[in-house]
Amino acid sequence: MNTETATHGDKVGELLLKRHSLLEPDYEAAREEAAQSGTRLEKVLVQRSLVSPEDMALALSEYLNMPPISLAHFVPDATILEKLPREVLTRHMLMPVAQAGKMLTVAMGDPFDVVGLETLHAMTNFDVVPLVAPEKEVADLLQRFAREPQQGLEDILKDVAEDGDVEFGRELKEEVSLDEAAAHAEDAPVIRIVNTIMVEALRKHASDIHIEPMEKAIRLRYRIDGLLYENPSPPKGLQQAITSRIKIMANLNIAERRVPQDGRFKVKAMGKECDVRVSLLPTIHGEKVVMRILDKSSLAPNLGALGLDELAYENLKYAINQPHGMILVTGPTGSGKTTTLYSCLQELNKEDVNIVTTEDPVEYQLMGINQVQTHAEVGLTFAASLRSILRQDPDIVMVGEIRDGETASIAVQAALTGHLVLSTLHTNDAAGAIARLLYMGIEPFLLSSSLIMTQAQRLYRKLCTVCRHATEMPADLMRENHLDPEEFAGATFYRARGCPKCTNTGYRGRGAMMEILLVNDLVRDLILKNSNASTIREVAAKNGMVTLRDMGLRRVKEGITTIEEILRVTSGE
Repeated sequence: MNTETATHGDKVGELLLKRHSLLEPDYEAAREEAAQSGTRLEKVLVQRSLVSPEDMALALSEYLNMPPISLAHFVPDATILEKLPREVLTRHMLMPVAQAGKMLTVAMGDPFDVVGLETLHAMTNFDVVPLVAPEKEVADLLQRFAREPQQGLEDILKDVAEDGDVEFGRELKEEVSLDEAAAHAEDAPVIRIVNTIMVEALRKHASDIHIEPMEKAIRLRYRIDGLLYENPSPPKGLQQAITSRIKIMANLNIAERRVPQDGRFKVKAMGKECDVRVSLLPTIHGEKVVMRILDKSSLAPNLGALGLDELAYENLKYAINQPHGMILVTGPTGSGKTTTLYSCLQELNKEDVNIVTTEDPVEYQLMGINQVQTHAEVGLTFAASLRSILRQDPDIVMVGEIRDGETASIAVQAALTGHLVLSTLHTNDAAGAIARLLYMGIEPFLLSSSLIMTQAQRLYRKLCTVCRHATEMPADLMRENHLDPEEFAGATFYRARGCPKCTNTGYRGRGAMMEILLVNDLVRDLILKNSNASTIREVAAKNGMVTLRDMGLRRVKEGITTIEEILRVTSGE
């Protein structure tokens, strides 16, 4: 132990004696042991239980003039942990507490380790603000949250393949007993495989997990940012055991393999709790399993958190602040329509309004909002539930989807009688929603009086800011898609590359772009004339509506995404 270290230890010891946290004889004995073993005096005092970890942290805080913190009930933010090099955190006993812009606050188990702070600053370019915490609390949190996964799915599958005790046969026939199927589902390797599949999906921010039976194999795929990516798959022999395990978790019938089944369960992992919606579909090679991960923490708490451009935000805010009328959100499956509607509802969710929704299914349960799950098999359709909702004195009504003329008619009547109605339609653009409702039989004069706004949206993948790299303007692509290079003068084009931060996809996270058509007098006249979608779209564009394609190209100019990605999501526009 060098002289400087001994001096630090003595001064900390003197503070502990002054605070009456340490007795003089214990101090002298610990000093002697520290000198003989070459261990820091502070460590000896805590290891020998002569000083509590909390008292030691307070003494170090006073000596170094560094604020103290207790981590006893602290849960780290997974999004912050993901940005930081885990080996640096573990080696230097650092636990991130909070991040604000480029400022990162970390708790230090060893506040004398300035090398750790400098290393973290050099690797992240964050301004690091240190706090003193009990070493054991930091170590426990690092062990639980910041360590690398001890065994990935590939390793577990290798273990299972090499384990001679796991033999379930090539083909599990219907005559396999239920007791045997249930027992296989509870086998340790099967539980480990299913658990690891779930954890891996959360780690990669996947929205869906697909387990697909093929003739001689199982295919495992994750949907990440809208696209499916293949992963190492379990052996075919474990197919039925894995399916049974998932059925048990979702409280489904493991004996029934001939008809589709749907269920739900909750999963807690990586510091978050998610709902998982399970769908099983019988195929010729077994049951295909799709699990939709519903992470409520990823929901935007209001419109401002959706990350919209200023024009879209202002138009959407204006529309939802109207006292009554109808707002329609359109787009293909998976374009974020439900997320947008939930964000609108959370913005409107005040003490003095009654909000009721009818959905199929209810994806996220929202506090303070009355949500109805439709059941068509017992007659509770969108139309039937909407009729009942209107007798519940609602101020705001959300209809999951307008699928037929009856639901459309009731929704329009509700909008005309003083309610704010929000719903979705499956059309390609904002003008198409108007044409669809007219086609469903809604009278033009009713629609022109009730409609406030129609909106079409798409989700695009954002470039990973860590690994994106500048590239030349793709001239062939511009020519093939009739884009004017002059529009992109001065813009920097980027290409996706791939790195560990984005799981080698080149993209990380998604953003929404919206085409918003506010119904003004010009549009009302067109509705009354029963005009087609292209005419309405043309007039709206001349009056300031920004189309999906143009909104996407703005994102390309800003360097947020690639031109290939925008052309992919707006193809056919």
